[in-house]
Amino acid sequence: MCGIVGYIGSKEAKDILIEGLKRLEYRGYDSAGIAMVIKDLEIKKSVGKIKNLQEKCCNWESKSSTGIAHTRWATHGAPTENNAHPHTSCDGKIALVHNGIIENYSALRSQLIKKGHQFKSETDTEVLVHLIEDYFTGDLKEAVIKALASVEGTYGIAVVSSECPDKIVAARNGSPLVLGVGKGENFIASDVAAILSYTDKVIYLDDKEVAEITINGITTCDIESNPTKKEISKIDWDLEAIEKGGFDHFMLKEIHDQPQALRNGLAGRIDVKTGTIHLGGLNFGVKELKNIDRIVIAACGTSWHAGLLAEFLFENLVAIPTEVEYASEFRYRNPVVNDKTLLIVISQSGETADTLAALREAKGKGAKTLGIINVVGSTIAREVDGGMYIHAGPEIGVASTKAFSAQVSALLMLALHFGRMRNLSIPKTIEISEALLKIPDQIETILKQSEEIKKIALKYAKFRDFLYLGRNISYPVALEGALKLKEISYIHAEGYPSAEMKHGPIALIDPDFPSVFVVPKDSLYEKVLSNMEEIKARSGKMIAVATEGDKEIAKIADDTIYVPKTHDLLTPLLTVIPLQLFSYHVAVARETDVDKPRNLAKSVTVE
Repeated sequence: MCGIVGYIGSKEAKDILIEGLKRLEYRGYDSAGIAMVIKDLEIKKSVGKIKNLQEKCCNWESKSSTGIAHTRWATHGAPTENNAHPHTSCDGKIALVHNGIIENYSALRSQLIKKGHQFKSETDTEVLVHLIEDYFTGDLKEAVIKALASVEGTYGIAVVSSECPDKIVAARNGSPLVLGVGKGENFIASDVAAILSYTDKVIYLDDKEVAEITINGITTCDIESNPTKKEISKIDWDLEAIEKGGFDHFMLKEIHDQPQALRNGLAGRIDVKTGTIHLGGLNFGVKELKNIDRIVIAACGTSWHAGLLAEFLFENLVAIPTEVEYASEFRYRNPVVNDKTLLIVISQSGETADTLAALREAKGKGAKTLGIINVVGSTIAREVDGGMYIHAGPEIGVASTKAFSAQVSALLMLALHFGRMRNLSIPKTIEISEALLKIPDQIETILKQSEEIKKIALKYAKFRDFLYLGRNISYPVALEGALKLKEISYIHAEGYPSAEMKHGPIALIDPDFPSVFVVPKDSLYEKVLSNMEEIKARSGKMIAVATEGDKEIAKIADDTIYVPKTHDLLTPLLTVIPLQLFSYHVAVARETDVDKPRNLAKSVTVE
């Protein structure tokens, strides 16, 4: 939700921290700040984007090799300099940055005010630095541990003190934090993107762990001060993967990344000759699958749409009843799961707070759990019984694109694998597998239509409302298309099953309310054409995403975007691409911030 960077070493820390914040700006961008440990603590803060902080710091000769920095996505308190992190203690000797939410901050604040502490912000975070000040007697780590014992909620924190200039203390509970291991220098970040230009060796902190970071090394312990042993992991992304690569926006780059992202995710997993899917890491065999009588999928946002698609895939290919749940609601209604339930959680970051809570709720009730994750070493990846990495590479744009298609591809392979364990025939597995391996090349042909899609987008960029419609497996694609448009262009858009349109939404149709139909030539094609005729009869404008060679559709729709023909179950991997490009070009035309849309952050690590 927000971004943290910390550095201790022999280099000038300021530039390293600012660079790290720039790479984390997609996690929060309404205010930012930096604290440098010199003789005393020196703090700079600004409202708005990182460039504003950078301008404040350009003539600042801090000459410090220790510091922490933060970019904020506001929860408690408006985006102001007072509410921006770092927050400081009353005596100005301790500074803290925090991701997460302190649920009992109000009670703690009242107690601290009674003790004489003076608060400068409206945030929940500030209570933490005052608590640490209250316990500080010279040992910063000890004070942090004692303060955290009083805290209810989630946190990823980094703390510095002018009284202990040779160390940074970090801790996490529910909000991701990674420690970068260098030579004569060490790092802290909420995301590896911030430190990847300096090191590819990292330590992932677990919940309720505390770390003390110095120039010479890193030590960790649990919240009760018991030492913990940590492994150093190697990041397999390179710096090029988190650069724009000549594209105007990260989102456009990531849309164009999709063919290679899918090739990476498919590599080594499909044996077409034998109809076999090789998925390491599932920890799930035939015996376990025969015990499963129900699949539940939990996810949020775009990942939830991927889950909706998976419902069609699992019921079609595996013949197991499948339900899709909003992870944010799952644990609050006493879900009925047991040891015959398989819970599949989907999260690009592997840190989504609601999805992690759903996972823990299901595990507590005995369910088997699998994760569809992009980030190696993430909390969800470590807590599931087994799972699949989608290998999409880093996704910087807040509006997810390549992660969605990679998730759908992974879920399809999982459905084929489970289907083969049950009753899916070899010929059908081979048929779908062969079609799946062609998808990356087919996406490349769609991407070549970007300029044509841009022309269509410019025709519709001034409309204020859209209806997205699709049937069967195209319905989740309609939902995803509507979400993309509203996320980055701020246009109101709704997704519906095509047939559901006449049960209410059709009342909205007029010449100023366009509809976008996802209408591949599949088993329900004729029925969708009828729905389109109903829109046309009411003078509604229509854009259609259709299969190449379909001449009928052009007679009805005002504008048509074509995708190659593929197996019916694979059409979402193709039809979603024009919708991503359409949303992108509309947003650019409306001059919105495509990569960092207002009010949104990439990884939602708080409820």
